[in-house]
Amino acid sequence: MRNRITIVGAGQTGSTAAQWLAAKETGDIILLDIADGLAQGKALDLLEALPIIHSDVMVRGVNRYEETAGSDVVIITAGIARKPGMSREDLLKTNADIVRSSILASCAQSPNAIFIILTNPLDTMAFLAKQVTRLPKARVIGQAGVLDSSRMQAFVAMELGVSVENVHAYVMGGHGDEMVPLLRHSNVAGTPLTELFSPERLEAIIDRTRKGGAEIVSLLKTGSAFYAPGAALAQMVDAILKDKHLILPCSTYLEGEYGLRDIYFGVPAQLGRTGVEKVVEYRLTDEEKAALKKSADSVSKSIAHLKQILQPVKN
Repeated sequence: MRNRITIVGAGQTGSTAAQWLAAKETGDIILLDIADGLAQGKALDLLEALPIIHSDVMVRGVNRYEETAGSDVVIITAGIARKPGMSREDLLKTNADIVRSSILASCAQSPNAIFIILTNPLDTMAFLAKQVTRLPKARVIGQAGVLDSSRMQAFVAMELGVSVENVHAYVMGGHGDEMVPLLRHSNVAGTPLTELFSPERLEAIIDRTRKGGAEIVSLLKTGSAFYAPGAALAQMVDAILKDKHLILPCSTYLEGEYGLRDIYFGVPAQLGRTGVEKVVEYRLTDEEKAALKKSADSVSKSIAHLKQILQPVKN
């Protein structure tokens, strides 16, 4: 039996993730959306493209969670997107309600699935998903670091005029303005970024990485990024369902790693068929530890805010 992947939300990000996954032939794809015809139309369009790219997967669009039963991976992209001038935290209350209902309905149909959360504010929404489902931490993951690292890789390659395949960049921390690039572990064909850029130029690249999502929002005016987030989701799902044991930066629940507890936070994690297999702990400098703490404090405040605005979950 082939893998089954459900994507909740057939908007730009959800449908783009479906496109990337179909191209990889990772598994059969179900697009779910409450808007009548939206998921069905996009699924049919994508299905008709598959003979061109020689992909033998099935793509369906549905409106009911019952039609997603037995999924191996469920991706939650549902939620309102940022508009110019909005922070990820401005989305908290509305998206918390959406994620809470989506994750509970999905879990009822696919109790053994691994869940990947994309909805912003991402780390807080991943925390919410684990809280309301009470699933093992390995099976609830937030997508953030793959996207942030890819943005930094793209900017470095643009600056130096080299192939993106030569650029290796790693970003930790919360998905927001306090994300923490690990410069000592980032390089171009083995040469550290600190040897390739002046401190000022490197800081400018880091700043653009942190504000990468906001830059796209300001340009689009009526939406947010979807190509890169969709590709990042596809890489994570592919690593899980193909049991690659691939180390990627993900938002995962921490229980003492990096000195943090009871928080979803972006760290290097090994992904395989069971979800998060382990967290990889880098040795950090005092400066990196301070930056990571600042980022963690920001995420902790968001989670505290979530606990205030939501009614306690009762089972």
